[in-house]
Amino acid sequence: MPNRDGRSAETRVAMVRRFNRFYTRQIGVLRKTYLDSPYSLGEARVLYEIARQGSPTASDVGRALDLDAGYLSRVLRKFEKSGLIERTTSARDARQSHLALTARGKRAYAPLDARSQRDTGAMLDRLAPADQARLIAAMNTIETLLGSDTETKLAEQRRYQLRAPAPGDFGWVVKRNAELYAQDYRWLAPFEGVCAQIMADFVNNYDAGRERGWIAEMDGENVGCIFLAKETAKVARIRLLLVDPKARGLGLGAHLTDECIRFARSAGYQKITLWTHSVLTAARHIYQKAGFKLTRSEKHNSWGQPVVSEHWDMDL
Repeated sequence: MPNRDGRSAETRVAMVRRFNRFYTRQIGVLRKTYLDSPYSLGEARVLYEIARQGSPTASDVGRALDLDAGYLSRVLRKFEKSGLIERTTSARDARQSHLALTARGKRAYAPLDARSQRDTGAMLDRLAPADQARLIAAMNTIETLLGSDTETKLAEQRRYQLRAPAPGDFGWVVKRNAELYAQDYRWLAPFEGVCAQIMADFVNNYDAGRERGWIAEMDGENVGCIFLAKETAKVARIRLLLVDPKARGLGLGAHLTDECIRFARSAGYQKITLWTHSVLTAARHIYQKAGFKLTRSEKHNSWGQPVVSEHWDMDL
């Protein structure tokens, strides 16, 4: 039966199948090895998910890739035997193990990621900027229309992107924190000084192997941030979680917090601590849901308003 565009069901099916053949050839997924590596596409995707998630369980990887459990188990055994991954028993559930790339695994993954970036960049470079925008919009439409309800919701929610801080971002973090907390809670200038000192300490003492910062960007504009700083050799501290009002309700705060937790596990920390305040109900809910526990609190009046500060901890 013809659709509104006059095409029959058979024609529409044929067009989708033709596109599938075109795109799988375009990105090279039918080659015996992927990205000129010794790994198949499935194996490369497993490495990617372990690297991206930081410290996932096998179940996390299986859900993310929709892989057959038997196939995934064989891949993980192969990687473990080759020294690419290591398993750590979960502190929450002894039946589960967290996966992480070893130093050898990171060396194997790095060129894969670099080649994927290079090849995708080269494909986009063949197009004019306007055509690049059309292509990406079409891809977003395909992802939204064909994804499951959960995937569609995530695609709609994650209109933002996370990236590493760039020049100027640290100043933005201090400025936006000062503006929003003055607006929402009437906290005065000393609070901006606290934010500036936190940011200065992070930048001046930065340990690339054990510290990380994330900036959330949406439509080319900064809308959020979070930082994970080294407190001690075993303890990491979350600093300056912020979600701009225009990005609230998208799950961004939880996503930023999850990134910190994954990185802290992969960096070998045993505990994460943080400092917040009782009036920050949304942040407190995020921390509680992530597994943090309130350990102590105290009153102070440092920023022109009486507040209750809180210390939250989580064992990894």
